[in-house]
Amino acid sequence: MKSLKQFFGSHLPLIPFLIFALFPFYFMLVTSFKDDGELYDLNSIPFWIYKGVVLSHYRFLLAETPFLTWISNSLTASVLSTIISVIISILAAYSLARLNFRGAHSFGIAIFITYLVPPALLFLPLSQVVHKLGLSDSIWALILTYPTFLVPFCTWLLLGYFKTVPREIEECAMVDGATRFQTLTKIVLPVATPGIICATLFSFTLSWNEFLYALTFISSTAQKTATVGITGDLIRGDIYYWGSLMAGAVLGSVPIVIAYVFFLDYYVSGLTAGAIK
Repeated sequence: MKSLKQFFGSHLPLIPFLIFALFPFYFMLVTSFKDDGELYDLNSIPFWIYKGVVLSHYRFLLAETPFLTWISNSLTASVLSTIISVIISILAAYSLARLNFRGAHSFGIAIFITYLVPPALLFLPLSQVVHKLGLSDSIWALILTYPTFLVPFCTWLLLGYFKTVPREIEECAMVDGATRFQTLTKIVLPVATPGIICATLFSFTLSWNEFLYALTFISSTAQKTATVGITGDLIRGDIYYWGSLMAGAVLGSVPIVIAYVFFLDYYVSGLTAGAIK
């Protein structure tokens, strides 16, 4: 009886949310395993597979398109831009949180305002920068431009988290002779690991899913990321390869799912610690 009350009290309200959140993934998965005959049959129910599971869409995606190259490009751009952004954000956030220099509060507000600027407004000036640096149609154009929206976000997130770290432990380390940089690397960063992992996951997710810059700065098929390559090469005019599109969406979601499964606890604790400060 107690377990029944617990189910209706805590688990039952979650069911509508789970249906809403998981339905797109379910629909992607079901569509990717249907054959074309069933997929384009107007009389079939789109939420179930009646004629058996087929892997032809996955075979087409892996054998007939440079999907693995797109995934490799996405990983390269996402990992490098995330590393660069998190390093810059750690230094910026720690300076704003601990070094009480003149104008620190204004800098913090300016970073927050920068974070609010839509990336769609930035790609025009950034396209000039990319062109002058000779990085057009190169994966390095994305590695250079992604930090423009990742650094403000990560800095704001880490700023809130660093403020939750007690100053006393840093002061004790400096009394014992540690420099400010040693205090940061040996005291603050280990304590702030959940916040850093949270910022890293957010940065990686934003980079992985980014579409506008990848579409604007990259044109050759060999340099495209997964988001642009799948939609660009599997939508030809008014012909949509729905099965392969959904197969690409399923496979493209795997790295994000793996990252969140392994670091979910750090992600939640880092996000909430920064949010309540």
